[in-house]
Amino acid sequence: MKNAADTQKLEQLRARIREIEYLKYTLNSTLYWDKSTYMPEKGLSYRSEVMSFLGAQLYERFSAPELRRLVDHFARQKDAPPEIAAMVRRVQSNYIYINKIPREEYRAYISLIAKAEQVWEQAREANDFKRFAPYLEQIVDTFRSFADYWGYEEDPYDALMSFYEPGSTVRQMDRLADELRTFVIDLLQELRTHGKACGEAQEEHFALPLEEQRALSRFVLETVGFDFAAGRLDEGPHPTTLAASPGDVRVITTYQPDDFRSGLFNTLHEGGMGLYEQDIDPALLGMLLGEVASFATELAEARLYENIIGRSAGFWAYLFPRMKKICPSLAVRDGEAMFQAVNQVSPSLIRNDADELTYILHILIRYEVEKDLIGGKLAVADLPEVWRQKYTEYLGITPPNDREGVLQDIQWAAGYMGYFPGYLTSNLMAAQFAAALERELGPLRGLLAAGRFEEIHQWLAQHIHRFGAIYEPGELVRRATGEPLRSTYFINYLRDKYTEVYQLKKR
Repeated sequence: MKNAADTQKLEQLRARIREIEYLKYTLNSTLYWDKSTYMPEKGLSYRSEVMSFLGAQLYERFSAPELRRLVDHFARQKDAPPEIAAMVRRVQSNYIYINKIPREEYRAYISLIAKAEQVWEQAREANDFKRFAPYLEQIVDTFRSFADYWGYEEDPYDALMSFYEPGSTVRQMDRLADELRTFVIDLLQELRTHGKACGEAQEEHFALPLEEQRALSRFVLETVGFDFAAGRLDEGPHPTTLAASPGDVRVITTYQPDDFRSGLFNTLHEGGMGLYEQDIDPALLGMLLGEVASFATELAEARLYENIIGRSAGFWAYLFPRMKKICPSLAVRDGEAMFQAVNQVSPSLIRNDADELTYILHILIRYEVEKDLIGGKLAVADLPEVWRQKYTEYLGITPPNDREGVLQDIQWAAGYMGYFPGYLTSNLMAAQFAAALERELGPLRGLLAAGRFEEIHQWLAQHIHRFGAIYEPGELVRRATGEPLRSTYFINYLRDKYTEVYQLKKR
């Protein structure tokens, strides 16, 4: 700091930010984790009141004139250290998103979301979209209002995407969506017409007792580097990762008794996020920097561990002999059979169960309907039918009910509007991170087969995770990989993998 007055102002600013973080992490991690795992059903009503109250307290602190005065002081300093400049940027961003929403509307939103998640669970269980529809209508109306408050140049959906990925626009995302849609459909057709059927274990071979699945998930998290002294693994209705600090990271997964692959890849997906959260420099707490750079950046780590690592031949060469000991009920014959089985391309109804290639189509459907909901081109009441039409057109399969269709995701009930496009960009990031890692450490297949997981983890920690939110996503990608984000690495990765798996002729 330049002088004692600046040092004092910085301490005052950080003290206010710490209070914000205390509320933010209690509301969005600890209370949310409890509600998603162990809270009794009858506790929902009062818990909603508590969450609404804490949300209002968070709003008040972000609205405080003194916070704005302190932030404006440091914003005027052109030579501020990178951490201070990043802190100011993050506070300003949060200040804008919070303070442009009228207080009572924000409080009502927090209460609405707390109730909507529980109703969504009930509606999904009852296979009854109409039960959830009134809440979704309120959520859509709320986010239309938020988009107007936040502002946008061309499309109201731009404002919602920018909340998660600054600078994202429908114009840009539409171009990216068109590129990926064309590539996936073309490759899918090539696999169908020229691919050779690869070995696959019978479906009943993937059934495992839940206790064995739980033991496998814990072993896999330990193997990739998850620190159980700084986190835990639980079960809930929907996989998620919640962090109160780098020393308190909660991974929630879910299992299917008849197919252990679902639970394993849920755990790897959430575990990738968990590693990111645990590796953030604790010194960044109290600056709004002790969190991930963006949702897409965190999702990139999830996709890297779930797919690029978890579906690699090298990963299964390492894991399979150990898995046989952990899971004595396992009926699959060898690691090569597992590698083939987890890379089969077969369109499915459930996004979380989708193969790596057609997963992109699941995300495109969500992007398209969400954009149309916010833009007023699609009514909530028509959503189930439009959902069925798009699944029939894109994937060649039609959802037989709401549970396997429009009610399968919790994101809208949880208030994540504008979130799904991050799944597209996250896949591009994951592939580009992996390519940069391989340039320094060597091919991933060999690293994984040799059990060199810690080297992989440390590369990611040093180049990406430890920086928290100091750098915006684009800058973080450039620093980690030496170039801006490109689609080439992801496209080449998918083409190379499925050329091998389906024995296509190389072009």
